[in-house]
Amino acid sequence: MNRERLSALAHTSHPVAAPVCDAGVGEVLDRIAAHSPRSVLDLGCGSGEWLVRLLQRLPVTTGVGVDVSTTALAEAAARAEAGGVTDRLTLHEGAAADLPAAEYDAVLCIGSTHALGGLCGTLDAMHRWAASDAIAVVGDGFWERTPDAATLDALDCTEDEFPSYAGLVDRVVASGWTPLHVRTSRLDEWDDYEWAWWSSLASWAAAHPDDADAADAARWSEQHREEWLRGYRGTLGFAIVTASAVAASSER
Repeated sequence: MNRERLSALAHTSHPVAAPVCDAGVGEVLDRIAAHSPRSVLDLGCGSGEWLVRLLQRLPVTTGVGVDVSTTALAEAAARAEAGGVTDRLTLHEGAAADLPAAEYDAVLCIGSTHALGGLCGTLDAMHRWAASDAIAVVGDGFWERTPDAATLDALDCTEDEFPSYAGLVDRVVASGWTPLHVRTSRLDEWDDYEWAWWSSLASWAAAHPDDADAADAARWSEQHREEWLRGYRGTLGFAIVTASAVAASSER
């Protein structure tokens, strides 16, 4: 099963595509809206859940979303139409790194930092699209505690791939941004997200036994469940950082 279809199926019942509850999404969006951005860019927008909901809060704001997934962008377009923001949303299919430089009042990348080389690469790249008084909102992982071998094996990564909580903030500062707020996901938010991921895949596989990808979907569901329960649960955290370019712009 290709990654695009796997992700689409796994996030069927959790379109936020991150371990954040509905109220938590609202908190983050309200924090962005408080800055009254006139234009917003979402890097790795996926199905558009964050961007559409933000535009609904800001009736004169325009938004741009970019993603490599045709499937996700089709969902984003449908979500925008249902949400009444189609006339203010532009969607681009392609790599985020290929998007021309421009100035936006808010630049988002929540759970998609892999598209720009990880957290530091994303924070650095965001300056290409940020107006002088812009805010950046980036969501990525961090270590809640020192990972053991089981955690690193489950995530297929090394310890230096993610920072500590303090290290996460340090990386934001080192990339020329001024941190304003950090929201961390609770364990129950992680559990809800992971269970939605597994159950969506498993349910789809059971309902489509003749599909060529059914066996893969069932296998990925089971494997991912074991990796969470016996690997990174309680060790890998998720944080959404809101940062300002104002103070940083004079230092760069």
